Amino acid sequence: MIGIIIGAGLYETVPAIANNVPGPAWLIGVWVLGGVYALIGSLCYAELATAYPADGGDYVYLTRAFGRPTGFLFAWSQLWVIRPGSIGGMAYVFGRYATEIFNLGGDSFDHYAVGSVVALTLINLVGLRAGKWTQNLLTAVKLIGLTAVVLVGLTADAPAVELPSTQSSFAALALILVVYTYGGWNDVAYVAAEVRDPNRNISRALILGTLAVMAIYILGNLAFLHALSFDGVRASHAVAADAMAVGFGDLGRRGISILVCISTLGAINGMILTGARVYYAMGRDHRAFSLLGRWSPRLGTPAWSLVTQGACTLAAILGFAAMAEEGSGSKGFERLVIFTTPVMWWFLLASVVALFVLRAREPVASNAFRVPFYPVTPLVFCIGAVYILWSSLSYALDKGSWEAGVALALMVAGLPFAFVGRAEKSAE
Repeated sequence: MIGIIIGAGLYETVPAIANNVPGPAWLIGVWVLGGVYALIGSLCYAELATAYPADGGDYVYLTRAFGRPTGFLFAWSQLWVIRPGSIGGMAYVFGRYATEIFNLGGDSFDHYAVGSVVALTLINLVGLRAGKWTQNLLTAVKLIGLTAVVLVGLTADAPAVELPSTQSSFAALALILVVYTYGGWNDVAYVAAEVRDPNRNISRALILGTLAVMAIYILGNLAFLHALSFDGVRASHAVAADAMAVGFGDLGRRGISILVCISTLGAINGMILTGARVYYAMGRDHRAFSLLGRWSPRLGTPAWSLVTQGACTLAAILGFAAMAEEGSGSKGFERLVIFTTPVMWWFLLASVVALFVLRAREPVASNAFRVPFYPVTPLVFCIGAVYILWSSLSYALDKGSWEAGVALALMVAGLPFAFVGRAEKSAE
């Protein structure tokens, strides 16, 4: 879970967040607020995942609460929007930093981005054990590197001359970026059927993992502030590299580029591993997509789901890269955040609403985790999700961005397939 959440978001979003808050205390405060909110979401998902410990996560909860079409539409959106956008965003960042280490030529960025998705998809095709050990290794290395960044940042002296910066007027963007950077806390639920002692370990992973990430993010921001000053953070284009350069110069910059590459690979690997389980669950329930529901007995993985997910992700990476070459506007990472956020938060909201529905309709298993302070806790999450959903759409409209519209169109395109699936079930 830690490996999925901590990708490149910390390094990419901190300057933008700092430019949307009035001072350093607010910067730390918004990261605390985002961590608390992610913890509230983790508590809700801990109950859902332990009450229904099956592969597929939200797909399972939405299907039980609202029916097959809703569950299908979630899986469809994961396949075409949420996973390609999330994995693609990390691949974009990996390609940029890997090119800084070793440039492969004119198409270096694309080669690295595509290569990372292909290589890690193949590793996960080999089996769960290979994917798990790859994830654990990448997470361990990235945490060691993050510890070095924090230590250097907290012991370095801020520059004597503060750097100039301009502040954005769209304050809600700070919270959007923070919750995006905390994203992935619910991914453990997707592999619930493959977790040993799920009623104990799933809730522990969700809660302890979120708390650990929250502590890491706050320490990281304190280190950046100490090494660069608040204005320095605002003006930085590579905040971790600038912080390391204070202590180690160009060697520090090169070292942080390697760390960011490892972090992004860990996030990509985790999202590939968990995301394929959603389409596997959908394929078992919907005849038209039965190929995705095949589990390879030889490899011990949902092989066709992994291959299909990889193909959709490569299409997103190459498609956004081609549009960027045509001068279509903002950076690929930022555009993919706009692309994924509205659809992702629509279904996060729906899944926690499903918690209310299932609590009323079905008795909670005696050994399942129960959300503390119910119904206040999930209600707070729902209110926050509505605000984030509205803010992301408002921001896209304010900037004249088309990415959110494309994502919503792709989601709606799944509706005919969803209701065809329901008709098939009725005929049976």
